[in-house]
Amino acid sequence: MKFQSKKPAFEYLRNKWGIRHKASQNRFWDKHGEVFKQVAVGSLGGLMLLTPAKQPTVQNHLFTSREDALLGYDKNVLLAHELSDKVPEEIRPLEKEEEKEITDILSLNFGFKVIPEVDSIRLNRNYGLIGGEQHLYRYPGDNLYAHAETSTDWAKYGSAGIAPGLGAWGYFVPSKEEFSEIDKKRERYYLAIQTFLVPGYAENVTKYRDFFKFRKMLVVNPKTGQSVVAVIGDAGPAEWTGKHLGGSPEVMDGLGLGKGPRQGAVLYFFIDDPENKIPLGPVKAQERIAQI
Repeated sequence: MKFQSKKPAFEYLRNKWGIRHKASQNRFWDKHGEVFKQVAVGSLGGLMLLTPAKQPTVQNHLFTSREDALLGYDKNVLLAHELSDKVPEEIRPLEKEEEKEITDILSLNFGFKVIPEVDSIRLNRNYGLIGGEQHLYRYPGDNLYAHAETSTDWAKYGSAGIAPGLGAWGYFVPSKEEFSEIDKKRERYYLAIQTFLVPGYAENVTKYRDFFKFRKMLVVNPKTGQSVVAVIGDAGPAEWTGKHLGGSPEVMDGLGLGKGPRQGAVLYFFIDDPENKIPLGPVKAQERIAQI
């Protein structure tokens, strides 16, 4: 049987997309090339990338999606590529159009609804500089050593210490007897958000305080695509610090910002999860081969 050749219209669109795709790819490599090499190490894509003879081939076909997924490319890296020309280089509040584009990308990649506003309440910004925070006291009598379940936990997170005071909502639970797995996860993956800067907060302190307590959010490192589902567990940091939010030691580790200066630019949005089905912790972009 003789197959018909593709229609001219199809060829035109494919060629047009190829030109646009190549330009986008070049912008990505100029902006994120070094970061990608670091994230790619350990995956099949990383091994291919680090092989000099193969590097041009990998770059030329880096974002053909179906082939990349089959080759084992880290889907977080593909997410970083999608965000690369949407997220401003300057760390500033996003414009409404930028918010819409970015939340659409995140919702598609993670399979749940990511939104900048809930019940007409929105943060003062959704793109800012995050800094590392300490552990928080979870119940009366809690201590730093109790936060480490394993020696690995202690080695990775013990040095962060524990805050001398309580979080904005006090203890996570009133007593150790009432401490549950969800309480452990909430402290482990908490964010400190500048709720006091939210428009209308001063006029509605009680309403906003209750709204923000343990509100679930998605925080994303746009340079690497590394992401964490977390809750708002504290208020801060102060404006004079120059930071716009804080993350627990585990959140910072999940974002790839747990070492060195322990800070970096991140996106952070509400998650629409009324039935509380989305678990807390690091989350990867979903496999989307069937959709591409």
